[in-house]
Amino acid sequence: MWGMLYDVHGNLPALEAVLAEARPLKVDSWLLGGDFTLFGGWPVETLALLRSLPDATWIRGNGERWTAAPHAAPPDENVRAAIAHTAAALGNEEVAALAALPAGAPVPGGHAWHASPVSDVQGFLPEPEPQDADLLANVDDARLVVGHTHMPFLRVAEPQGIEILNPGSVGMPFDGNPRAAWALVHDDGTVELRRTRYDHAAAARRVREAADGARWGEITAQRIERARFVTR
Repeated sequence: MWGMLYDVHGNLPALEAVLAEARPLKVDSWLLGGDFTLFGGWPVETLALLRSLPDATWIRGNGERWTAAPHAAPPDENVRAAIAHTAAALGNEEVAALAALPAGAPVPGGHAWHASPVSDVQGFLPEPEPQDADLLANVDDARLVVGHTHMPFLRVAEPQGIEILNPGSVGMPFDGNPRAAWALVHDDGTVELRRTRYDHAAAARRVREAADGARWGEITAQRIERARFVTR
């Protein structure tokens, strides 16, 4: 059985709660789908806990790419400030190692990417979108596992017949539900979308403290509290 963890974003208590819930389920393998630390209050501790997981497949997200190359990130002062904070906490060697992770990896039934096979920032939403056809061009997998949009769902893209699985975000869901989102893929191929309660208010407070008054911390804290994509 595989556990699918995406978009943890340095939210240690959310990750701890998910792993505690997963422990009795006897997960054999893990997919770690990128955006491990950026914007979080516990970047170092979160990464250490992820590294303790056995038989883990790692892929990078846009967060890892941006942290290593801030010039590639959007020209937003809050994003750039969060990147600087995360890079300083992790150190140059760790930042480079995370950025060097592969963009995709094979998983049961198909392939995993951070956002889509063509981009780590152009992703899928719960409902079909016109851009889906471009994102699925040349894909012959039966299943795609993706994240980035922070909204859990399982749907079949038509007419391609490709199953798209988004486990959602462990650390910062955007579907109005603040519980940590993740997924299991059972040995028979069935998918289980799961939600796990944790103290999201405490996680938001920690981000505000870590940011030390910087605006990126307030924006991130509100995203955690509201489970919505707050921009200012």
